[in-house]
Amino acid sequence: MNNKRAKGFFLLTALIILTVGCSPQFRNMNPVHSTPAAITYVTSVHKELISLPEPKEKIVIAVYKFRDQTGQYKASATGMTWSTAVTQGATSMLLKSLEDSGWFIVVEREGISNLLNERKIITATRDNYTDDQGNKLPPLPPLLYAGVTLEGGIISYETNTLTGGFGARYFGLGGHTEFRSDQVNIYLRTVATKTGRILNNVTTTKTILSKAVDFSLYRFIREKRLLEIESGYSTNEPPQMCVLEAIEKGVLSLICEGIITKNWELKNPEDIKSPIIQNYLVEKENSERYSAFGQEQTAFNEAPAFGYDKGLAFSLNFSSQLYQGDYANPRLRPGGDVTISYGLHPRFALALNASAGRLANRDNFYTDLALAQLQGFYNMWPKSSLRPFVYAGGGVMNFKVRDKAGEQISREKRFNGWEPVIAGGAGLECFVSRQVSFNFLFENQYTFTDYMDGILHGKLDDYFWSFKFGIKYY
Repeated sequence: MNNKRAKGFFLLTALIILTVGCSPQFRNMNPVHSTPAAITYVTSVHKELISLPEPKEKIVIAVYKFRDQTGQYKASATGMTWSTAVTQGATSMLLKSLEDSGWFIVVEREGISNLLNERKIITATRDNYTDDQGNKLPPLPPLLYAGVTLEGGIISYETNTLTGGFGARYFGLGGHTEFRSDQVNIYLRTVATKTGRILNNVTTTKTILSKAVDFSLYRFIREKRLLEIESGYSTNEPPQMCVLEAIEKGVLSLICEGIITKNWELKNPEDIKSPIIQNYLVEKENSERYSAFGQEQTAFNEAPAFGYDKGLAFSLNFSSQLYQGDYANPRLRPGGDVTISYGLHPRFALALNASAGRLANRDNFYTDLALAQLQGFYNMWPKSSLRPFVYAGGGVMNFKVRDKAGEQISREKRFNGWEPVIAGGAGLECFVSRQVSFNFLFENQYTFTDYMDGILHGKLDDYFWSFKFGIKYY
């Protein structure tokens, strides 16, 4: 095997190991082997549910049926199937959640006919037989009746409430990620058995997230030698586990609501100040302000959930430039910029941008450049924590062209000094707090000179692409 083939084989092997063997998803989830059976699944709500303050007296409660009221069936690539979209075992999940809370004595009602039949068999047996001393066996004790019944069900299952993704590919190398969000809604209400009065009712919501990540390489290494590599993974939250979490959240909310409305009492009245109950009050207040997508439900001219309508913001971006001009084989080169923006409106902002970077191709030249521009931004979702935006602007640019040895290429007199440039692009702003966000930008910088690569050739001027990532502070 010659030296070039040995290097190629080594690089291919290393790439496969890095993309597949070293991936955390494949390292932690080996798809070849099954996982052992587990005792139970613990949701993020379960710890709070079992940590509730003790009741003054446990409540006897009955659940006849906790139904799937969505009427929906699973979707498939060939159409709908007769399999339901949500679990049909929600009643069992609800009974376990009531027991785990420590607030209820749960009586059997879903299988009441089976229970009554068994009691009839026991009663008939006791009537026909006696004990060892010849005495008649005593009758069965009465059934425990419930002072409260629990009604409700799974009232909705919405699919594709939010979908999206991102991908890029260059010269046969690229990847993409996709995500999809579904939503399940649970409704619960407690009813007083003696009067039929509804004591409390709550509604809870849980999103069901699915995501996929894919990486691929498709490239001809040389004539009749095609290299093709694919790697990726996908994860899907189990809908029944999301239903269980929503049910546990509903039971927790019912208990807190009952304490607040004084339908039942705490063993220690001071426990009303416990963190779990206080956190519930805060969450309830916030739920009235935000939509299902986390957007603050305010009037259009009121303050948004993130950032500011008016005021200064500073951002720092790291970038890569890709030259497009008279030479072939362009190369990505690093750069950076600083931006100061001022919000004029929830949707509009003006910005001053100063940037520096480098353009180059493989064999002929590299160009150092500096730009100063005035840009205008338009936010598509001004009330959201995830904001797509577009922008355009213009300004001036100064650049120096050098050959591969670093010697500056002489320029004609009319190219000396600053040159005009216009830019346009799109991006995505992701808030991590009310004042800090991360930005992803993709833009095109069009120049009015054909000399950015050191030669004048053809009728079209040179231009370049910029790919940016940065942080912004309001």
